[in-house]
Amino acid sequence: MSAHHRSSRYGRYTGGPDPLAPPVDLAEALDAVAEEVMAGYSPRQALQEFLRRGGRDREGLDDLAGRVQQRRQDLLSRHRLDGTLSEVRKLLDTAVLEERKQLARDAMMDNTDRAFREMQLQNLPSSTAAAVNELASYDWQSSTAREAYERIKDLLGREVLDQRFAGMKQALENASDEDREAVSGMLRDLNKLLDKHRRGEDTDEDFQKFMSRHGSFFPENPESVEELIDALAQRAAAAQRLLQSMSQEQRDELMRLSAQAFGSPELMAQLDQLDASLRTLRPGEDWTGSERFEGQEGLGLGDGTGVLQDIAELDELAEQLSQSYNGSRLDDLDLDALARQLGQNAAVSARALVDIERAMQDGGYLRRGPDGDLRLSPQAMRRLGKSLLRDTAKQLSGRQGRRDTRVAGAAGDQTGSSREWQFGDAEPWDVTRTITNAIRRTMADGGDPSRGLRLGAGDIEVAETEARTQAAVVLLVDVSFSMAAEGRWVPMKRTALALHQLVSTRFRGDRLQLITFGRYAQSMDIGDLTALPALREQGTNLHHGLLLANRFFRRHPSMQPVLLVVTDGEPTAHLLAEGESWFSWPPDPETIRVTVAELDRLGRAGTQATFFRLGDDPGLARFVQNMVRRIDGRVVAPEAGELGAAVVGEYLRAHFHGIYDDVDWGS
Repeated sequence: MSAHHRSSRYGRYTGGPDPLAPPVDLAEALDAVAEEVMAGYSPRQALQEFLRRGGRDREGLDDLAGRVQQRRQDLLSRHRLDGTLSEVRKLLDTAVLEERKQLARDAMMDNTDRAFREMQLQNLPSSTAAAVNELASYDWQSSTAREAYERIKDLLGREVLDQRFAGMKQALENASDEDREAVSGMLRDLNKLLDKHRRGEDTDEDFQKFMSRHGSFFPENPESVEELIDALAQRAAAAQRLLQSMSQEQRDELMRLSAQAFGSPELMAQLDQLDASLRTLRPGEDWTGSERFEGQEGLGLGDGTGVLQDIAELDELAEQLSQSYNGSRLDDLDLDALARQLGQNAAVSARALVDIERAMQDGGYLRRGPDGDLRLSPQAMRRLGKSLLRDTAKQLSGRQGRRDTRVAGAAGDQTGSSREWQFGDAEPWDVTRTITNAIRRTMADGGDPSRGLRLGAGDIEVAETEARTQAAVVLLVDVSFSMAAEGRWVPMKRTALALHQLVSTRFRGDRLQLITFGRYAQSMDIGDLTALPALREQGTNLHHGLLLANRFFRRHPSMQPVLLVVTDGEPTAHLLAEGESWFSWPPDPETIRVTVAELDRLGRAGTQATFFRLGDDPGLARFVQNMVRRIDGRVVAPEAGELGAAVVGEYLRAHFHGIYDDVDWGS
C-alpha cells in the first residue's frame, strides 16, 4: 500500500444540525398554529400546543414525555438494590463451605484445632458484613475458600470505585497490585486538584497535567476542571441517592463491608475526601433524594448508581419536555440525553420539533404586533391563505358545476406577470420564461443547453390575465358571540383568508374590504381579523356594517360593487345619530328600518349582494329573504365547513357572469 494512501472514516454528523438534512416542512405546523390562532389562542400558545400534540407522523412533546415517564417507571419496577450484598453473601457461603470440606478432609489436623475452627465457622453472625469482618483474620486452610474470600474484598473495592467512576468494576477485574496502586495514586492527585480548585489556586496547567497522567480513568474526556467536577459530582450524588434508596439494614451492611474494599482503609478515606469536596463544589446537586425500587433484578453499587443517574437524567428531560419554566424553548432540550434514554428515533422526532419552533420564531412566520404580542406575519398569512384557497378550490371543483379558482383572470388582458403552471390551467404559456427555466435547470443538472432542451412540467409558466370586470368587494362578517358559541368563528376566518388570498393573487385589479360587525362595525385588515378573539358583546349591528360598505364603494365608483354578508342572526343593533350603538332583543323595528334603508341605498347603486345564512333561525331566514328581494340579491345557506367554498364561489360568479348559476347552493 502506498505510504501516501489516506483512509477515510464515516459516521453520524455531530457538528450541529445536519447540513444535508431536508428543510423542515412547516405546512402542517403553520396550518395547526393558524387554526388555533383563529380560534382565539395567541400564536405562542398555539405553537406550544402543536409542539405538545405533534403532527400526523411525528411524536409531540407529550408523547416523548410519556415515554420518559414510562422508562423511569420501568427502571424502578425492574430492579432491586441488594445486588452487591447478594453477591458478597454467595462468595461468603462458598468460602465457608469449601473451608468445611477442607477441614473434614484434613486427617493430619489436630482435633482440637479442627473443632475450634468448625465452631468459629458454625457461629458466624447472621449479618453478612459482620461475618466478613470476623473472618478478616481467619487462617484459611482451603486455597479455594481463601480465594473466594479475597474475591469479596476485590468485589467491594471495584464496586465502591464503580460508584464514583463508571466502568471501574469491569476495568479492575483481575487487577494487580500495581493497578490498585494506580487507582490510589489517581485519587490522591484528584483530591489535591479539587482542594486547590476549592481554594482558587489551581491553573489550567494543573488540570492538563492531571489528565495527561490519569485521563484513562475518565472516558467522558472533560476539557476543563469544571467539566470534570460536573461529571464526578453527578455520579457521586447518584451514589448517595442510591444508598438513601436502600433500607436501613442494607445501608448498615454496606457501610460495615466497605472497610474490606481491597483490604485498604486508605481507599475509603480517599473516597470520603472526594465526596466531601464534591458536595462543597456542587451543592446544587441532589444529595438527599431517594427512590423506591420494587423489582426482582439485583443491582450492584456501580450499576445501581448508573440507574440513579439515568433516573436523574430522565427527570431533567421531563422538565425540559414540559416547557413549563420561564423562558423555556425547545433549544433547551438535551437531544443526546434523549437518544441515550429513548433511542435515536426519539431524538430525531425531538429535533424536528426544535427545528419547527426555531423556523416559526426565527424564520419570519411570527412577529411582534404594535401591542407587543406575537402575531402571524404577512408571510405566514400568505402561506396560510394559499393553503386555504387550495382547500376551497378542491371543494369547488369537487361539486357539479363548480370550477377551480384557476379560472381567475382567464378572460382578460395579460397583466405582464406569470406563474407556475398547475394542472388544469388553460392560460397561454409565457414562452420566454418557460424556455429560460428549462435552460437554467439543464445547466444546473450539468447538461449543455446547446445540444437541445427537454421541457419539464416544472419549467412551464403561464401568463396571468386580468378579468375584464373589476370589482370593489366587501366581505361583511358577523362577529357577535353566537358565531363563536356555535362553532362558526374559525370557518368565518378561514373564509376571509381564502377570499383575501384569491383577490390579492389572482384578481389584483379588484379591491377587497373586510368589515366585522358586532355591537359596532369596523374595517379590519386580514391580520387583525385572524387574531381577533371571540367577543362576548351582545349585538349584531348590520346597519353600521352596511354604512361602512357604502363608504368603501363610493371610494371606487368605477368598479362593480359586490357585497358578501356572513351572519347567523337578525340585526339587533343600529347606529344612532350621535354615534352610539342601540341594542335591543327582540330586534327593535327602528333597527330593522334603518338597516333596510341602508341596504336600499346599496341596491340603487347596483350592488350585487349575497347573504350567507348560517344556522336554522327562522327569524333570520325571513329577514334575509326579505332583504334580497328588495335588491335582487341571493341567499346561500351553507354548512359552516362549506362557507369558504360558498363565498369564493359567489365572488367568482360575480366576475364570470353566471357560470355558477346552475349550482344549487341551498336556499
